[in-house]
Amino acid sequence: MRLNSVNLDTISEAAKSQMIRQHKQKSIGNILMRSIFIVVGAIIVSVALELFLVPNKITDGGITGISVMSSYLSELPLGIFLFLFNLPFLIVGYKQIGKTFAISTLLGISVMSLGTTLLHPVDPFVSDTLLAFVFGGILLGLGTGMVIRFGGSLDGTEIVAILISRRTPFSVGEIIMFFNFFILLSAGFVFSWERALFSLLAYYIAYKSIDIVVDGLNESKSVWIISDQIDEIGSAILSRLGRGVTYLSGEGGFSGDPKRVIFCVITRLEEAKLKEIVNHYDENAFMAVGNIHDVKGGRFKKKAIH
Repeated sequence: MRLNSVNLDTISEAAKSQMIRQHKQKSIGNILMRSIFIVVGAIIVSVALELFLVPNKITDGGITGISVMSSYLSELPLGIFLFLFNLPFLIVGYKQIGKTFAISTLLGISVMSLGTTLLHPVDPFVSDTLLAFVFGGILLGLGTGMVIRFGGSLDGTEIVAILISRRTPFSVGEIIMFFNFFILLSAGFVFSWERALFSLLAYYIAYKSIDIVVDGLNESKSVWIISDQIDEIGSAILSRLGRGVTYLSGEGGFSGDPKRVIFCVITRLEEAKLKEIVNHYDENAFMAVGNIHDVKGGRFKKKAIH
């Protein structure tokens, strides 16, 4: 019996060691993948700045915008200002937000600064202002969104906005927009008011591109349904949309009557079909639909609508 006990302990320790090794291997793999995407994202931003926006005197918001204007006024490489201006915010982010975020941000900013320096002698892809702000904005949002999605940042104002939002009722997005309003306004004095307006359009395109990269192309929606025909509606959602449903128990706040509630997640393209199903069984059913940013697990898979 004593020998068996020792063997069991040995097996247990071996299993623990194997689990630790697997966890470390998985962590290394995740770090490597995250680093690759951050580097690629930073390179895309460098291309957007040096080959589209900056040669056409179109700037971005945040520290990047301040760096672009400083580079224009001083005739020094943009990469110098991108790194130096972001460095103080990076130190604050390391102390206040976290080590992983700070290291990821340092990697992204370093690659972006180096990339803009290396690309500075290269001729711009386009000289037409319309093409420059459209494609430059798309690439800027694509690269920035990629870095954000994998845990980093390319602009110090985002770090400041996160810290301020913790102590004020304003959201991160509202604080960033406040900063960028004055930064883009300054572009009118440095370049021209026409270029400032183009910069504003480029910033808007980049903002929308970031949403697509971070949130994904397939926008998902959460749906809550309250009806007296809950079983029929739930079965139809399962069979016709292929979506899993969850039945919840509730109580009417006014009447006190027991209510059954359906919760499910669908894609944006399935919303019209879902409403058709609900109206078919109960025209008076209560249905609330909201946007969600991320869905994982369960039976949330793309199905044919029929």
